[in-house]
Amino acid sequence: MARLFESLGAAVIDSDRVAHAQLEDPCVVSELRGWWGDRVCSVGGRIDRSVVASIVFEDPAELRRLEGLIYPRIEAERKRVMATLDSDDAVLAIVLDTPKLFEAGLDKICDAVVFVDADEAVRAARLAESRGWLPGELTRREKLMNALDRKRASADHVVANQSDAENLRDQVERVFEAVLRAFDG
Repeated sequence: MARLFESLGAAVIDSDRVAHAQLEDPCVVSELRGWWGDRVCSVGGRIDRSVVASIVFEDPAELRRLEGLIYPRIEAERKRVMATLDSDDAVLAIVLDTPKLFEAGLDKICDAVVFVDADEAVRAARLAESRGWLPGELTRREKLMNALDRKRASADHVVANQSDAENLRDQVERVFEAVLRAFDG
């Protein structure tokens, strides 16, 4: 859905992509190897994200430790990119595509928060297809985040993302227009 905002003139900062890039940093690789041993690296020496996920989503303390290492790096990169984008007149808005927006306190720096709503079965099927997640993985990970009902209630706008691409685009266009109108003067 963030790509729809992008097609309308917004710039997107994808926190997952930034986090994945951080896992390529030699300092991060070294730190994770020190914590969890060589098992976290593939044959080529790159971080095996599925191994890291199995560690951190089984132990909340390990998740907090990883977040303590990665989040400051993500924040620094986000600030760097936002500073660059703020001076670009072609950028109408900046979208923070962040799964843990509220948990990280990023809602406080946003002019508007859009919650993307989809049934659990739809979310699980999409993640099984896109990331190879097994049944139950979505539920396990969502337990470590704020409740979806709370996020939905805290959002300024809700977009239903079930299956109809045309309907989704219409919703995104309406939300984008409303956000731009609200901050246009």
